[in-house]
Amino acid sequence: MSKKSATETVAKSSLLSRPTSAYFMILSATIFLTGLGLVMVLSASSVKSFEQSGNTYSIFIKQLLFLAIAIGLAVVGTRMSSEIWLKLARVAIIVSVGLLVLPQIPGLGKNVNGNTNWIGFGPFTIQPSEFAKFGLILFCALQLRRYEERVATERPLNALKLLLPAISVLLLLIMAGGDLGASLIVVAISAAMLFISGLPVRHFMVVISAGVAFAAVFVITQPYRLHRFTAVLHPFSAQNYKFAGWQTAHSVMGLASGGLFGVGLGASRQKWANLSEANTDFIFSVIGEEMGLLGTLVVLFLYAILIYGIFRTALQTKDIFARYATAGIACWLMIQVAVNLGSDIGLFPVVGVTLPFISYGGSSLIANYLGIAFVLNVARKDPNVSRYLRARRSARIK
Repeated sequence: MSKKSATETVAKSSLLSRPTSAYFMILSATIFLTGLGLVMVLSASSVKSFEQSGNTYSIFIKQLLFLAIAIGLAVVGTRMSSEIWLKLARVAIIVSVGLLVLPQIPGLGKNVNGNTNWIGFGPFTIQPSEFAKFGLILFCALQLRRYEERVATERPLNALKLLLPAISVLLLLIMAGGDLGASLIVVAISAAMLFISGLPVRHFMVVISAGVAFAAVFVITQPYRLHRFTAVLHPFSAQNYKFAGWQTAHSVMGLASGGLFGVGLGASRQKWANLSEANTDFIFSVIGEEMGLLGTLVVLFLYAILIYGIFRTALQTKDIFARYATAGIACWLMIQVAVNLGSDIGLFPVVGVTLPFISYGGSSLIANYLGIAFVLNVARKDPNVSRYLRARRSARIK
């Protein structure tokens, strides 16, 4: 190895080993993903906006409003004390259950694409299941801390019994609204957090089996969902293409037609009525079509930085609750990205899962920002990060 390359390796390793690196990885990746999301929501929603309101910017303006609310809440969340976050965690499951009940109330719940999992407020809709995911993570982290503390004092406690009742209630309420995507994410988050806690393999398999059974019943009892699962294998076949395979087929077409550099921002052809959810579930396909393979790789790279930074923050903190909650948020984002991208490339059936920070949607964006607020709050508790931020503030004042 040359002297120059050795020097570069040392410089890179020292950059990654800095105590503040995880904090700035999370912050910068979130900013870049959000910025890219705004650009792509503007592009992907222009046709739909014009059809709905005669204004190509209406959906984009709503997203700006959602972002302003999300940033405001995130700023507050990053500065809240640990005691307040713990208080929120203690009521998180109750609040989550309450929110999930609201869509089932006649006159309040709103049906979107056949699912009654929304609450309507004038021109705006709220999807409670997005906030329930975050609430579930806080609840699980608190219960797993309790489990770990009891194990340390040699008083046996079953982690599965602590979590399973609440998880089951959330699943039943989400499934009552017909949201298969959110149900799968909840099962995956729960399984991931139990795995992180060191749950015995036999218990872990119980959770996975129960989740698979829930999903199977959910799919088999609804013919259109069963068609989605079968169509993913052959979306271009004659019996699927114009029906359940339409979205997947045109998503793959969009990604394939982008080439290396894409067809140019705003020039997507698939968003012209071929992808009915171009600005939400299939926004990654629009990115691939307009920005090409390079654009999709940039997105994946930003998610890798974000998730790596969150896991690193989880490893650095000594607080048990914060460690579990931070790791749970990393799993949540990682799972949701994987399911969304898998649906877009035809690996998974279309289950209606948004791409974090990029897809249009106020509930998803605000919930994602609340998760990042918690992680940054944990990161700021690190003495080195806190000292660095104070020094920067002092430098600005001078």
